[in-house]
Amino acid sequence: MQLMRDLKTVTLDKPSTLSIGVFDGVHLGHRYLIDKMMESARRAGHLAGILTFDRHPDELLAPDKEMRYLTLLDEKLDLLADLGLDFTVALPFTEDVARTTAREFVAILFERLHMRELWIGPDFALGRGREGDAERLEALGGEMGYRLHRLQPLTRGGEAVSSSRIRRLIREGAVSEAAVLLGRYPLISGIVVPGARRGHKLGFPTANLNLDPKRVVPASGVYAARVYWECANHESVVSIGTRPTFEDRSEPILEAYLFDFAGDLYGQQLRVEFVERLRPELRFDSAEALVAQMNLDKENARRVLEASQPK
Repeated sequence: MQLMRDLKTVTLDKPSTLSIGVFDGVHLGHRYLIDKMMESARRAGHLAGILTFDRHPDELLAPDKEMRYLTLLDEKLDLLADLGLDFTVALPFTEDVARTTAREFVAILFERLHMRELWIGPDFALGRGREGDAERLEALGGEMGYRLHRLQPLTRGGEAVSSSRIRRLIREGAVSEAAVLLGRYPLISGIVVPGARRGHKLGFPTANLNLDPKRVVPASGVYAARVYWECANHESVVSIGTRPTFEDRSEPILEAYLFDFAGDLYGQQLRVEFVERLRPELRFDSAEALVAQMNLDKENARRVLEASQPK
C-alpha cells in the first residue's frame, strides 16, 4: 500500500475509487464500506484508496469536546495496510483544510487522485461547515464526472456498528462485546516504563505502560489479555487502575503480568489485546489477600484464553 501525507504533490497515473473518513478503529462497519469500495474499484480497473486524517476534525473545530481514539494514527494506518488497498492518504487536518469548500476539496481529489467514484457511509459530510453532504456531493459529481455511492450502515444487534458505540463498550469494560464489532480484540500499545516493582516483590512481575491521554481506555479492572512484541506473544493478566491497595494514583496505569516469561522488557514496544474482563479493580486489606486474588485471576485468565482464539 502506498502511503501519502500530502495532496499538493500527488498525481496518480490511473483513475481511482475512493472512500473518505476518520476510520477510527477500522471496525467491521468501516471494513464493510471499504470492501464494497474495493470490489467496485477492481471491476472498473481503478486504484482503490482511502483518504483519512491525522486527527478527528473535532480536535480542531470543537476543542472543548473530549476526543478519545480507538486507534492512534500509526495503528490505524497499519490496520488499513492489511486490507489490500492500493493507497492511503493520511492528510493533516489543518485550519486550511477546515476552510476548504466541498467543491474545492473534491476538485483536488478529481485532479490529483483522478477520483472517479466516491463511496460514503451514513451522515457523511465534508468541506467547510460540513456543507458537502450526500446531496451536494452527488450534484458535484454530476458536474465534475465522478459517481457517488451511498452505503447504508452495517448493523449488529439492531444497532449500527460505529466508533462511538465501540468506545462506549470499551469504557464500560465490555471488551469481548467490543471485539465482535471491531472484528478483532481491542488493543493498547505503548513503551514499557519502570514501575515501583511491587509486583516483582509479590511474585507477579509486571510490564508497566503509561496510557496515552488521547486513547480510549477500558474500565478499571483486571483482564485476560495477550501481549505481543516483535515476533513474540504471551498470554497474560492485565490490570488497569490506580493501585488502590498501595496508592491512589490520579491517572490509571496498565500493568501486564505475562505467563511463563522471565526477562527485561524495559523500553520495548508492546501491544496488548484485551480478551475479557475478569473483575473490577478492588482494594485489599493486605498484600497476602491481593496475592491470593492474583493467583485466582491467573487461573481464570488461562481458562478464558484457552477457550478463545487470537483474532
